[in-house]
Amino acid sequence: MYDFGLVGLGVMGQNFILNVADNGFSAFGYDLDDEKVEALKTLGGDVEKVNASSNIKTFVKNLKQPRKIMLLVPAGKIVDGVIESLLPHLDKGDIIIDGGNSFFTDTDRREAQLQERAINFFGAGVSGGAKGARKGPSIMPGGSKSAYEHIKPIFEAVSAKYNGEPCVAYLGPKSAGNYVKMVHNGIEYGLMQLTSEIYDVLKKGGDYNNDELHSTFAKWNSGRLQSFLVEITSEIFEQEDDLTKGRLVDQILDKAKQKGTGK
Repeated sequence: MYDFGLVGLGVMGQNFILNVADNGFSAFGYDLDDEKVEALKTLGGDVEKVNASSNIKTFVKNLKQPRKIMLLVPAGKIVDGVIESLLPHLDKGDIIIDGGNSFFTDTDRREAQLQERAINFFGAGVSGGAKGARKGPSIMPGGSKSAYEHIKPIFEAVSAKYNGEPCVAYLGPKSAGNYVKMVHNGIEYGLMQLTSEIYDVLKKGGDYNNDELHSTFAKWNSGRLQSFLVEITSEIFEQEDDLTKGRLVDQILDKAKQKGTGK
């Protein structure tokens, strides 16, 4: 029997489940796509640590109770569809965790509906992209506090660490986790917009070339402005395009101009 189940074996799901296995918990994946199922088995290696199936009954039967099942699927109707497909096979006390960017009111609705059937439901924001899912994401869970104790050891093990502390914390009941992730995304997108506008000013107003842009952002990243977004922005200015001559950022800009989305 496996410690943790995950639905949705795309890049995020695949990376997250391998992260779980790397940190000492056995994990079982589920996806309708047989190719993704086989790919995970190959990457996981040891079937006692990582396994998968495209049969939902097989998936659920292989999980320890209370079952801890995380969904990494697109937000919206797909989440409701996956929940409906799982319900006939679950028992009271089992736990479903929505790891996508669901709107918080949808999480409240699902939590109330599942509570009537004694199934615990969590909305858990996951930040860090595919790389974070594999090496350590920031996780923002919200739901039943007592049920969280079953999830806590796994989430703390797989999450990113800052000064030795796991980047995960129980944030409150119902949709608290999804609400915090929504605010997090809003801040992140605002910073991305600001970064792109700074690039535009330096490129057009200051006539900076890519090496100068790299040097400027790298310098900012070594001081008070240090962040992941500033770091990767500095790095992209040095990235050569594998398919054409020149820097990748210039090719992206040219493509945007051709489509009428760049200036």
